[in-house]
Amino acid sequence: MTVSFPTAILLEVSSKPDKSHKKSRAPRIRVPNNERAIFIVDESKFLGVIQRLSLTGGSAVLAKGPIPRGAMGKMILNTVFGKVTAQIEFLQTGADGIPLAQAFRFLAMDDDSSRRFTAAASQMEKEGFSDAPETSPLSAKAPLGQLLNSVRRLAATLSHTRS
Repeated sequence: MTVSFPTAILLEVSSKPDKSHKKSRAPRIRVPNNERAIFIVDESKFLGVIQRLSLTGGSAVLAKGPIPRGAMGKMILNTVFGKVTAQIEFLQTGADGIPLAQAFRFLAMDDDSSRRFTAAASQMEKEGFSDAPETSPLSAKAPLGQLLNSVRRLAATLSHTRS
């Protein structure tokens, strides 16, 4: 007897790249406080420290070391909104300029996990942990805008570590 669970599946359609359209990347979020997640590959569980997340994937430093590119697995992440469980594919190592960090992409996530993850990502983005460009008059590319953005991130980090 097979029981099916509602699952949101993300499909990648392969086609030749269209150079006329610039591919936009989902904003990435620097995950504070050395947040850990459980990774499961071939029935083997191990911890990883999440480095960055986006709505499409992320990167982590894995206690087990690198996993072969293309390997499928599962990630379990606890957020303030509840547990998030996702099917993932492991990608390249050296993500985000960190030699031991390994990138991964989300393949599937149930509806509850998707809502929880979106809420957690949105909260971290509001707290200043996102690399998304700001829409304020001070552009993040301008030197003063970069300084202001750095001060906001530092303030968010300090206030979060003191609480």
